[in-house]
Amino acid sequence: MTDYEILAEKIFPDVLQSVDDLEKRFPKRNLKDGAMVTRFAPSPTGFLHTGSLFTSLVSYRFAKQSDGVFYIRLEDTDTKREVSGSGTELLEQLKVFGITPDEGYLSDESEVGNYGPYKQSNRADIYKVVIKDLIKRGRAYPCFATQEELQEMRAKQEANKEIPGYYGKYAIYRNTPLNEQLALIDSGKPYIIRFKSMGNHENKIKIHDEIRGDLELTENDQDIVILKSDGLPTYHFAHLVDDHFMRTTHITRGEEWLSSLPIHLELFASMGWEAPKYAHLPVIMKLDNGNRRKLSKRKDNEAAVSYFLEQGYPKYGFIEYLLTLANSNYEMWREQNMDKDKYDFVLSFDKMSLDGALFDFKKVQNISKELMARRTTEEIVSEALDWSSKYSKELYDLICSDKAYFSEIMSIERNKDKPRKDYEKYSDILPIINFFYDKYYNELIKHLEWNEAISKDDIKALLVDYRDNMNLDLDEETWFNDIKALGMRHNFCDSVKIWKKNKEAYKGHVGDVSEILRIAITGKKQSPNLYYVLKILGKERSVERINQVLDLI
Repeated sequence: MTDYEILAEKIFPDVLQSVDDLEKRFPKRNLKDGAMVTRFAPSPTGFLHTGSLFTSLVSYRFAKQSDGVFYIRLEDTDTKREVSGSGTELLEQLKVFGITPDEGYLSDESEVGNYGPYKQSNRADIYKVVIKDLIKRGRAYPCFATQEELQEMRAKQEANKEIPGYYGKYAIYRNTPLNEQLALIDSGKPYIIRFKSMGNHENKIKIHDEIRGDLELTENDQDIVILKSDGLPTYHFAHLVDDHFMRTTHITRGEEWLSSLPIHLELFASMGWEAPKYAHLPVIMKLDNGNRRKLSKRKDNEAAVSYFLEQGYPKYGFIEYLLTLANSNYEMWREQNMDKDKYDFVLSFDKMSLDGALFDFKKVQNISKELMARRTTEEIVSEALDWSSKYSKELYDLICSDKAYFSEIMSIERNKDKPRKDYEKYSDILPIINFFYDKYYNELIKHLEWNEAISKDDIKALLVDYRDNMNLDLDEETWFNDIKALGMRHNFCDSVKIWKKNKEAYKGHVGDVSEILRIAITGKKQSPNLYYVLKILGKERSVERINQVLDLI
């Protein structure tokens, strides 16, 4: 038995499986050529970040469009940062956006698939098999360095302006003789396990990134920690073992991980395993005083996916926006394929940005407004009901009080070739349509804002005339001609264009007439199409409202 094998048995006497056993336990997947196996691997350290949703969406789509597998792995080895329950909450939010795994972690009590466990803290036996193998081959070793020794080392490196880390002459336990290692272990001295790198930071390695193409990066020479004192692996090592035995083919992750790639590639090479293909996605950025920076959990509401859910932005609108960040040609495709499902679009790595994607809140709003306008009445009512059941009891109770009436309101100009774009999020609905309900209308008319250029007597005369001659059985065009005629009877021009040429000749124009009627009927200067508002309220309620306003003037 070699010294390395003696050391491996000393550290892991109870580990009886071999790497070959794991290869048999987790065989290569039986998928068609070109099928991608991708994953989303969140840490349970808080809310779902917008950048994480973006990354998971890209991984999900590449798996789906290639008839592959998308799975979820919970990376919970950093116990100090873990937030209880956040793992399940992350998945619930992904589910809201339609991103559901084919296999993987579903909750602390539930997972699906043959390549688990999918929660890293439950995979300790698997990691130890691989670490034992590395020790037996002289590619890993116990490190007994204390915090004081490491701090002293870092201070020296800083003083000498050297690269920080545990490498070369600073890897003080790398070549400790076997008898000393065994004696230290027997004495109970705490230790961790480090990977033994064979690299040199003065060398460059050529690697290929699916998005960025061929790159040259500095070779790794750091003897990184692979097993912590708590018996759990570090991120780098778990990444190696999990992605190999879960048979991941493509790793899509943020570009901040690009600097770790030499470490990961050396780890794969040390095991003789083929590394997955890597695609480093652009980080979502924000303009702050003219400078770009990453979306911040602390500073930016839009960094948390929960913000958009609470505000009521439609999930399909937000996903659509993220697709515009994913591929530069998505917007053109959408303009040419308005009636197609967003997932008819095929993502490609070569259409992804190399620079940080700038988060554009205005574009989120515009896309949401466009798509909400195209929903059917049944869809928008169902979605508003679902959102309000979680976030707005006021709207929820209003809908439930008379769903047919609410549906009628939401159907206004919805079935036209170019539907109205009144709403950009579900939380907009109540403030826009509240006047349809008398309890809100009665409050609104306490604070009416009339056009000061028109006298109160003229306003009253117009309202009385319209009340006494109201006809809601007309089609929309005839009704509007009726409004023009109403205005002309009171010397309001029926054309804004003509009025602008000779303002002194008129009291106002047809737009002023419409505004007077709108304020009286809705209590607001802006509302959905007044013709349909009147049709929904009906003549009796409309007359009643005009009388209420006349009493107030």
